[in-house]
Parts: sequence; structure tokens; C-alpha cells
Amino acid sequence: MTRSLTLYSQRLAGAALLALLGAALIFFTMHAAPGDPALAALGEGATPQSIAAFRLHWHLDDPVIIQFLRWLQAALRGQFGESLTVASGTPVAALIADRLPNTIFIGLYALFLAVIISIAAGTVAALKRGRNADVIATSAAIFGISMPDFWLSYMLIYVFALGMGWFPAYGFVQPQVSIAGAIYSGTLPALAIAAPMAASFTRILRTSLIEELHKDHVRVARSFGYGGLFVFVHFVFRNALIPYITVIGLQVRYLFGGTVIIERIFGIPGVGSLMVDAGFARDFPVIQACALAFLLCVLLVNLTVDAVCTALNPRRGGGAS
Repeated sequence: MTRSLTLYSQRLAGAALLALLGAALIFFTMHAAPGDPALAALGEGATPQSIAAFRLHWHLDDPVIIQFLRWLQAALRGQFGESLTVASGTPVAALIADRLPNTIFIGLYALFLAVIISIAAGTVAALKRGRNADVIATSAAIFGISMPDFWLSYMLIYVFALGMGWFPAYGFVQPQVSIAGAIYSGTLPALAIAAPMAASFTRILRTSLIEELHKDHVRVARSFGYGGLFVFVHFVFRNALIPYITVIGLQVRYLFGGTVIIERIFGIPGVGSLMVDAGFARDFPVIQACALAFLLCVLLVNLTVDAVCTALNPRRGGGAS
């Protein structure tokens, strides 16, 4: 037990260090990129005096390292400054708090669909290995991995929104307004994000299940007279979930990356679309806060996945002492 707690403490410390390094990388990359927030806010016709006043007001003329230390100190208190151009003068924390629930909802909705689809397809493919069901599931997985999410988004809009009229082509009902409306309006964007992930998850689960089906402990369980369903659930499926869940944690990066594009296509007021708008407007505080929010979500999910895998297989945690 003590060893497990020590291991978790080390992982938390490592995640905190990664968050700090990530914040530094985000900050210095943004300030090294071309473009001037003053010109983006005031326009090309701005006078040198107004540009100088803008830069002085927002401390953009201070040394970059001083700006970073000031920003980091405020970020540790949950304060990310004010928007320079996208919503001039609005606290960035308020912008993130307003949009983050939309991004999290779409991300979780997409992950739920990907998990449900992949568990069904991967299980059928493994149990029907070499048969038509396996060929269909494997071919669909290969096709799904090769599909760009933006292309799939437009195909879903063309077929299910413009063609059949089942779902809206644009717009999103926030979950805090209506859960049912959020599910309805978020189905197509969630499917666009979920399809490539479901394809990847299906292949991993199929491979893991096939490996587990032929292991010695499964044969021993069958020789004891346990039923086929009991053996599959307790001795095959549970062990196959460990690499499956690990891949889910790794795919979270794709999940948040996909929302940046999908939110723009479907008109979802989320953190991804805010980040794109801030990028075009050279709004440093907003971009830094959005990127940091994505980074913290990825680290949190990875820690959660590691804890779940340890629960499924305690030997991963180093055992008790």
C-alpha cells in the first residue's frame, strides 16, 4: 500500500512538472510567433502612438521572461489575465468557464460513442475471428482510421442534416440550458470525432481479446467447468481492457485536437473555437489559457487511466508492501 501511494505521488509530481513545462512552452512559443496583438486589435491604420499606448497598457514591452513569471504567478491563482482582442477587457477565466462545459460535453459524448461502438465491434470481431463479421469490423476500422475528421463532418452534415433532416447542420444547445438539446445538437459533431477513435479502439480490443482467449489461465478456467460467458467476462475481457484503456488515454490528445476543427465546422461555442479565434487575433492570454486547459485535461485523464489500469491489474501499481 505504501509503495502504491509513493508511486501515485511520483506520478502526480511528474504531471505537475509536465504542466509547468507545458505552460512555459506554450507561453514562449506564442511570443516567438510572428504577429503583433496591437496591430490585430487596433488595425493596420493605427498610429505609432496608439500602438505604443496599447503595448504599454498590456505590458507587452516588458522582457518576455518577466511577462512569463507574471503570467505564471497569476495562473497559479486561477487568473489568466484579460482578453486583448477577441473580447477586449473580458477576464480570460470567464471566457474559459463559459465555453469549457461545451467542449467537455462534446468530448465525453464522442468518447462514449467511440467506446460503445468499439466494444461491440471489437468483441464480435474477436469471437468471430476469420468470419464475415470479423472482416466487416476490421475493414470498417481501417476505413475509419483513414478518414479525416473534417471530411467526415461534411459528409455527416450532407447526409443526416441536409439530406435526411434528422439533425441540425449548425449550432449547439449548451448542456446547462438543455441536456436533451445538447445531445441532439451534439450528435453529428460527436460522431465525427468518435469515428476515427472507435476504429482505433476496435483494432486494439480485437487484438487484446484474441491474445487473452488463447492464454493458459483461460484454458484452466474452462477445465474447471466455468461457463463460457463467465470465463469471457472475468478471465478474458477484464485483462483485455488494460491495453484498451491505455490507448483511450493516449487518444485523448486526438480528442481535444479534433474538437478545435469540429467546433468551427458545427458552430459550437467551445474552447477549441475560442482558441482558433484568439489565434487569428493574436490574443496571447486567451491562447495560453486555452492550451493550458487542454494540457491539464490530458494530464488528468492520463492519471485517471493509469489508476483504472492499476485497479484492473494491481501488479501495475507495484503491489502491496
